[in-house]
Amino acid sequence: MDAELERVLPPADQYPTSIHKAMRYSVFAGGKRLRPILCLETGRLLGGDEQSLLQVGCALELIHTYSLIHDDLPALDNDDLRRGRPTLHRTFGDATAILAGDALLTLSFEVLSAPSLAAKPQLRVIYELSHAIGTRAGMVAGQVVDLETTSSETDAATLEYIHSAKTGAFIRAAVRSGALCAQAGEADLARLTVYGEKIGLAFQIADDLLDVLGSQEALGKAVGKDGRQKKATYPALYGVERSQRIAAELILEACAALEPFGAAAQRLREVAHYLVARTS
Repeated sequence: MDAELERVLPPADQYPTSIHKAMRYSVFAGGKRLRPILCLETGRLLGGDEQSLLQVGCALELIHTYSLIHDDLPALDNDDLRRGRPTLHRTFGDATAILAGDALLTLSFEVLSAPSLAAKPQLRVIYELSHAIGTRAGMVAGQVVDLETTSSETDAATLEYIHSAKTGAFIRAAVRSGALCAQAGEADLARLTVYGEKIGLAFQIADDLLDVLGSQEALGKAVGKDGRQKKATYPALYGVERSQRIAAELILEACAALEPFGAAAQRLREVAHYLVARTS
């Protein structure tokens, strides 16, 4: 995945160098590449073309990195650390950080629309990702409601909406994009959609828990911010132990959706369990 990202990103010495250095600073900051992995493994499960899957996985990581850059900005979460080093706006300034996020999002669609991707699923994948990061129960929608509910009481339905939109929709889209690249049948696509939805919500609940239980050293970012800012989180609404049970139940439901695939889906099961066992 890193080799593919290296291929599509402009080199650091290409003019204008400031923006290209900033883009690369965040993309190569040591992320887990979770979303590309989900795309790759889902596509491989169904016999998809490896290069097409890498191409879509690359676009997923560019979108994810853009979202982190903007999320860290002073107007949103105002974070100083990301993955153990200063956030992009602390290193390059707010203006360059905004533009670097814009550039990565734009580049992701350049990658997705390149002629080398098989034409038949191309538009479906582009639609899938556009919807997942937009304002109709997508990433931007979740971010907006998250901001609007900070420092106020939040009910269970609103909390689930925030998590499912802000984080879950894009993770589900990563899974579905791999399936779409492999031209999955509707039954397989439906099963994998359930898997993606369940692990997407579980992933964000695990993030909520890490903000309470984790350490800055392990996470590479400040902990305890959700509580200080009175954000809507699962531990705040349900407590730590119940939140852990909810996340574990979601993983079991996700793995149950994979049963028809048998042993071939073992890697996807491993990824699901990793999401709630991780410490960073």
